[in-house]
Amino acid sequence: MSTTHVPDALAEIREDFLALAESERLQLLLEFSNELPEVSAEVAAHPEMTERVAECQSPVYIHLDVTDDVVTMHATAPPEAPTTRGFASILVQGITGLTADEVLAIPDDYPQSIGLTRAVSPLRIAGMTGMLLRAKNQVRQKR
Repeated sequence: MSTTHVPDALAEIREDFLALAESERLQLLLEFSNELPEVSAEVAAHPEMTERVAECQSPVYIHLDVTDDVVTMHATAPPEAPTTRGFASILVQGITGLTADEVLAIPDDYPQSIGLTRAVSPLRIAGMTGMLLRAKNQVRQKR
């Protein structure tokens, strides 16, 4: 696990997962999948603004806005891919409202730190890592 500082929202999410028995963590991930916020009307009307996360087997698209140094993350993932939706939801909820510097400081290994590496396939963890790295890249480009 990384010793780098994790923003409060993501640290709290990690603590919630780690407080559960491994067998219960997938249920929490499924709860997150049901909480993926809808993208903004602007992003919904202009899907070309989004970036496909190639590391995900399911079609996941993300878009990050940086306005007055505050980041808003938008993501779409299909309902039939609840694990992927859950990971997208964790990142949307954990990143939205952070400053650009806070987003860039999120440890790249955050997805490996939430206690799901034995509950989901390495491909799924790689997908969440891909989402995080692409999100950070978009923030770099838009600051």
